[in-house]
Amino acid sequence: MTQAAIRKLVADSISAALEAQAATMANTNNTNRNTGQRGTPVARKCSYKEFMSCQPFNFKGTEGAVGLICWFERTELVFLCSNCTEDCKVKFSTGTLTEESLSWWNSFAQPIGIEEAYKITWSIFKQLLIKKYYPRTEVKKMEDEFYNLTVKGNDLKTYVRRFQELAVLCPTMVPNSKKLMEVFIGGLPRSIERNVTALKP
Repeated sequence: MTQAAIRKLVADSISAALEAQAATMANTNNTNRNTGQRGTPVARKCSYKEFMSCQPFNFKGTEGAVGLICWFERTELVFLCSNCTEDCKVKFSTGTLTEESLSWWNSFAQPIGIEEAYKITWSIFKQLLIKKYYPRTEVKKMEDEFYNLTVKGNDLKTYVRRFQELAVLCPTMVPNSKKLMEVFIGGLPRSIERNVTALKP
């Protein structure tokens, strides 16, 4: 691989990682505010049919942390595409739960009643799923891996892919884009790291 090719791959990878982190931060801060105030658009309420037509992923509960994060990301994209309002997010998204996760949801909803269960916010629903399917022990392992992640041999593509996954799975490890870039560059071999640092990305 030529130095130019490595530089391009690293620059592209940094851009992709930054975009992924920015999207994660936006999703974390994104609440669907329908205040109806002047100048603020009021989202039109979508139907379940419209939500499903945007092809959300199903979640079984056996996919692990990466699968859960992918489900969150896809579901939030579907919310955006279908103009799903806050009061419908939990109701519509639970329609994509299957197998183990559906049993978990039913056991959660039954004691309080389905209508009350649907009233919880998307944010709280995500926290419940994380607690159930992404326990603190697994989070700690991911954080340790993220902290110690480096390029193995010359396999930059595998490093980039795993770095992007871990940046999404461990958002508190990289509070901003600058820190994200520092962590990414820190895992590169010294020869590549010098080239990237010289580019001042």
